[in-house]
Order: sequence, then structure tokens, then C-alpha cells
Amino acid sequence: MHVVIASARNALRNVTGALFVGLTLAASSTTVQASERLYIFTEHYPPYNASVSGEGFAHNEDQITGICTDMVKAMLARVDYDVQMKMRAWSYAYDWVQGRENHGLFCTARTDEREQLFQWVGPLASIEWTLFAAPDSDITLSTLDDAKDLRIAGYRGDVMSQYLVDQGFNVIMNTSGDVNPRRLALGQADLWVTDGLVGPLVAEDEHGITGLKPVLVFRETPMYLAISLETSPGIVADLQKALDSARSEGELDAIVARYE
Repeated sequence: MHVVIASARNALRNVTGALFVGLTLAASSTTVQASERLYIFTEHYPPYNASVSGEGFAHNEDQITGICTDMVKAMLARVDYDVQMKMRAWSYAYDWVQGRENHGLFCTARTDEREQLFQWVGPLASIEWTLFAAPDSDITLSTLDDAKDLRIAGYRGDVMSQYLVDQGFNVIMNTSGDVNPRRLALGQADLWVTDGLVGPLVAEDEHGITGLKPVLVFRETPMYLAISLETSPGIVADLQKALDSARSEGELDAIVARYE
């Protein structure tokens, strides 16, 4: 009888131990899963990123569309991470993402100045750095230096605006680029620096202004999903692999075609 009882106790210990190990592994798996939630931010910058409502903010991916947004969604559909996507003002989002694990920001121009600040997934689309003048303007430019004495509307946190500031240009900074077509129309600025696709779209949608004059395209830059340095390189590699897959399958080209 004692032998039978001892055997039963040993069996119970084995079952209990196995159960403990199983629960521990399950808890560990849950912890890893929770730690792989990604927080992705963008700005209202049509046609690359735009809120469905037309407002400058959104709280989930269903409320956000656009060329870059659809590319990022195509990439995220190929990974298993839990993702929260939000739209906020660019300067706020740019500062918020840095220093926070599992945070990212798109579409971010990849420049030498930003290279060491993020890990990069891309490329997505490209932007053309363009100087626009008002429809009735007679301004002509042969080179960027020709704009040295002119007032240029820009906005804080924008890579094109900051580049001009660093080069000594007279840039009138705003918190958002949406007001800048109006500045041109009112004569408060001579030029507006923005992307070649964005300028006319924002001017017409936000202010009913048509016929903006693109007087100079002075640079082109690829845009990326910028990931914080605190994020695991493994996650970055997973995202890059997913984006490459979407590209090789033709999905990224199909997205661009939808907006042409």
C-alpha cells in the first residue's frame, strides 16, 4: 500500500510540475506577445497620408488612408504584431516616437541628418521638394539660391522647411502646412515649400485655391517608416521583409496606381 501511495504522490508531483512549467511558458508567451504591440504614427499629408474625416487627427487605422498609409497597411497585414495607428501633428509625433520602444512614424523622409535617429523600413514613396508660388505670381527661379531674398512658408518639424532654415533662407514657420496656400494668396509669403503632389491638393481642398505655380523642384527624397532605436532589430527586420514581399507581389505598384 505504501508503495502505491508513494507512486501516486510521485505521479501527482510530475503532473503538477508539468502544469507549472506549462503555465510559466504560457505566461512568458503572453508577455512576449504583449511586448510586441506596435504604435505607429503619421500626419495629415494628403495624398500620402490623410484622415477619412479630413481633420488633422485620427485614432485608428480605419480612419486613415493615402498612398503611404496603404503601403504600411499592406506591410502590417503580413506580420502578426498588434498595431495601434494614430494621426497627430507632425512635430508632436516626431518627438513622441523617439526614445519609446515599439514606436514608429511614417512617411518620414530619410536624410543624412536623421539617419542615426531611427531604424528604417522602406522605401515607401518619394517626395519632390518643390517651391510653389501663388497663381498670379511672376516669380521665376533658375536655382535655389534665387530664392534667398524671398519669404518662404513652411512648418515646424518638416524636413524641407528645416533644410531651408539650415541653409539660411527666410522661412515662415507654422504648426501645420495646411495654412500656407492661404499665406501665398494673402501675400504673406512669396513661396511655399512642400511636396509636388501635396501642394496643389491641399490648396484646392483646404482653401479652394487652384493654379499654384511650381517654380522649382530642388530635391527628391525617399520616404520610410522610421522606427525608434529602442525597438528590437528583429521587429524591424520582420517589417522590412513584409514590405519587400508586398513590393515583389506588385501590391505597392497597385496602390500607387489607385491614386494616379
